[in-house]
Amino acid sequence: MARQSVFEETPSRTCSTGVCNPKRTQGLKAPASKGRHTLVSLKGPGVFVAAQVTKQGGNTGLTFVNLEIDGRNVTSLSFAAADNMGLTQQNPYGIVLLRGKLIETFTVGFTSLLRFEKDLVLSVTVNEQGVVQIIGNVIHGQA
Repeated sequence: MARQSVFEETPSRTCSTGVCNPKRTQGLKAPASKGRHTLVSLKGPGVFVAAQVTKQGGNTGLTFVNLEIDGRNVTSLSFAAADNMGLTQQNPYGIVLLRGKLIETFTVGFTSLLRFEKDLVLSVTVNEQGVVQIIGNVIHGQA
């Protein structure tokens, strides 16, 4: 009787069909005085999946959400501008503003993953009074 060798190949790990080691990194600023505040700062290499910034307080919408990847500006838009531009529902541009009674949420997520080699920074620039708190979340993974 011939002996047959059973050889199970372990598939090489590839993340081309998904994001390797996904995780959420969160930042908080409370209260959020006028000025620029870094919420999340990540070192590369990595993959950006999505971001969310929630703002409680402030009545003019002149708080800007800034996303920079490898020193390049990807997004810099205020809550008011997103509302004025009609970015209040899912769209191919990747930015959506959602409003609750007391909290506004600004989301960023594109149809393709964005790779960063050096760094990724999610920040806000507050240009209004009365912002009680801002929370930023970034979903990211390994490159």
